Amino acid sequence: MLKQKRLVISHQGVQTLRHYMARGKPSSGIQADQIVNVTSDKFNTLTNAVLKLGLLGALLFLSACSGLLFYPDKQIYRTPDQAQVHYENVFLNTPDGERLHGWLLRASTPLRGVIYFLHGNAENISTHCGNVLWLPQQGYDVFCLDYRGFGLSSGKPDMAGALSDVGAGYEWLRAYYSDVNTPFFVLGQSIGAVLSINFVGQIPPDTAKPSAVIADAPFSDLRDIAREKLAAGWLTWAFQYPFSYMLPAEYDPVDYVRNISPIPLLLIHSASDQVIPYHHGKRVFQHAGDPKYFLSTDTPHTATFSVPEYRQVLLNFLDNPEQSPL
Repeated sequence: MLKQKRLVISHQGVQTLRHYMARGKPSSGIQADQIVNVTSDKFNTLTNAVLKLGLLGALLFLSACSGLLFYPDKQIYRTPDQAQVHYENVFLNTPDGERLHGWLLRASTPLRGVIYFLHGNAENISTHCGNVLWLPQQGYDVFCLDYRGFGLSSGKPDMAGALSDVGAGYEWLRAYYSDVNTPFFVLGQSIGAVLSINFVGQIPPDTAKPSAVIADAPFSDLRDIAREKLAAGWLTWAFQYPFSYMLPAEYDPVDYVRNISPIPLLLIHSASDQVIPYHHGKRVFQHAGDPKYFLSTDTPHTATFSVPEYRQVLLNFLDNPEQSPL
């Protein structure tokens, strides 16, 4: 049996307990550069929720929480070793008592940097990690975190909790690599891009900053994306304004993206995105400060790295964030 390390650490990152746990034998038929997910982010589900709950029920539900944004799955569908990628299980504790799970993918060549990967709003890391499994071959360690309620992480998801979890993961990762002089990047897709912009845009002045941020397919304004989804259906068209105003407005990327500067930002959005329309990415980019770069793609939602040319743009950016990767 192949064995993988399992890491357990507190939120403060001061204790590490390692022990071995048995894993299944890797599949020999899957290569890391062949696994890229077209993930099923579920912003379109908002319309279905309105129809099922009815106007009054939906208003009460939306006013109670932001959990409608998240569709977690507890099942682990595959592990990185099936793509011949070495990884370690990571468990860490949050300040409010939740226990989070993640995978630390290990570089197969000399280390060039560390990437903190934040996934979309549905399923879990086992279905999203395919978007980044190719990066260890390029010399990057990648930490994939499941927010509370996703995969093996405890709790129930909402925006405030997910943002807190991103902070806990960031603190753990910084502590883990505190003795390593290497670039550190934050890469988010869909709701993970929104969380990336929110988090980095609010990092305190006395906290270590990432070398650069990559945001793939963020929405610009939660209420705007809700209105667009509701307006698309004739049964929900009339509800677009009352429902959207019940959603929280304190997490909109347009309010935080300017604070990322002078950290370099690569913003990615597909003109073919049917989940979060292209104009959302353009609007976020317009609000960002320099240095900033915009990669316009032509793939389904968050399927950016299924295209070799787009992978190369990311590698260019990681190699020198201060210079245009395009």
